[in-house]
Amino acid sequence: MIENNHQSKEEQLIAELELLRREVAELKTEKAAFETQTELLEHLVAMARCSFCEEMLKATLQETVHVSSKLSGAEKGSLFLFNSNGVVTDSILTQEEDACQIGSILDKGLPGWLAGWVFHHHKVGLITDTETDDRWLIQPNQPYSVRSALAVPILRDDELLGIITLLHQEPGQFSPETAYLMQVAAHQIALVLENARLYRKLEESYQSLNNAKLAIEAYSEALDSELEKGRQIQRDFLPREIPQLPNWEIATCFYPARQVGGDFYDAFMLPGDYLGIVIADVCDKGVGAALFMALFRSLIRVFSGQTNLDGLSIIGRDEGLDCLIDPLVITDFNQINALKAVALTNNYIAQEHGEMNMFATLFFGVLNPANGCLTYINAGHEPLFIVGDSGVKKSLKSTGPVVGIMPNIKFKIQQVHLEPGDILIGYTDGVTEARAPSREFFSNKRLLSLLNQKAFSAYDLLEDIKTNLFTHIDNAQQFDDITMLAVRRISIT
Repeated sequence: MIENNHQSKEEQLIAELELLRREVAELKTEKAAFETQTELLEHLVAMARCSFCEEMLKATLQETVHVSSKLSGAEKGSLFLFNSNGVVTDSILTQEEDACQIGSILDKGLPGWLAGWVFHHHKVGLITDTETDDRWLIQPNQPYSVRSALAVPILRDDELLGIITLLHQEPGQFSPETAYLMQVAAHQIALVLENARLYRKLEESYQSLNNAKLAIEAYSEALDSELEKGRQIQRDFLPREIPQLPNWEIATCFYPARQVGGDFYDAFMLPGDYLGIVIADVCDKGVGAALFMALFRSLIRVFSGQTNLDGLSIIGRDEGLDCLIDPLVITDFNQINALKAVALTNNYIAQEHGEMNMFATLFFGVLNPANGCLTYINAGHEPLFIVGDSGVKKSLKSTGPVVGIMPNIKFKIQQVHLEPGDILIGYTDGVTEARAPSREFFSNKRLLSLLNQKAFSAYDLLEDIKTNLFTHIDNAQQFDDITMLAVRRISIT
């Protein structure tokens, strides 16, 4: 009886030890599974972080396949990626396999192979024994035997991004629990692949934008270079040297709103020792205005110098133009003949370039330096002022329309005398219409207040106006060209 009791206790102890061994074994298995799942999770996190680098993404996917095989107990594993057309774009294998053969099977869509079945049905394919499941197709010259297979689709919505396949040579290796775990992994991989795809598209967009930006910058640099050449050419069209006449002083300034502008001034000698004085403003701004500025300036010079151009001549007293010139006081035919340049320029622009609708406001005066007699046409330009010791003495208002709108327009001629000490000042509307940051105009009133102060020289007068004008503009944008010209008859003491 005692012996039986002792035997019973021994058997019970053995049973408990066996149970303990099984529990320990299960714990070890669960620990290993937990560690493997943790490793898989870490790699999935790494994938999410590195999905924007193709090389790192592929390396991490390779490691993910390896960990998936380790987690499921698979002997072999593979991951195939597809493009939007369902074509294999990449394969990741745990060991060397015939990727071309597998890709061919997928492309042909043979339903006898498990991955092909998953490819068509977008469902998990679990085979516990390949010998009893017609979804498995034994390939010719297959280098290894397969009895268990698990294929999990990587889906984003209903789009197939890839397939994870796990293989084992023993039957019953994979369970529904394993399949579920791999589905979770596949879902995470899908997110990463989708993010990588979106990032690639974003990168392509950024690259396209960057290429466009570089192209625009290159074009802008080229355009700036061309505009700088244009600016230099336009500067060359302005007189490099102002004529120096005894007892006369001439001062000028020119500030284009852009690299090139439509304003211009000119001072040049004419036959008979007369001085031609021009200040003008071509409509519009930029390159087009600058080109017409050069044309207007050249035509005035050519036509006023008794030359011919394109059949239009100004030799002697051209009677054909008398009807276009209406002098109030005829004192010097040489001055009047030079002023016919305005009518000739008007006809040339209107006839040859009328479709461009380009015109200019223009003041052209012919000065006799010997006696201060100034004969002029003001073609729609801002009034010029004669300033004496006590301020503004006279304004030279418009005597005709703008130049270039319509042929055969009549221009009236006027005449004034500059006394010793007088200053003739002309300007463009960029002066009076200059805006402060508050958008307030500089205005005619401010200009006249400066002109009514005593000025000792043409240079001092322009410097005083410029100082006040640019103080008014401050940091506001300059919207129009700023041009001024001043001619002073020096008093003889």
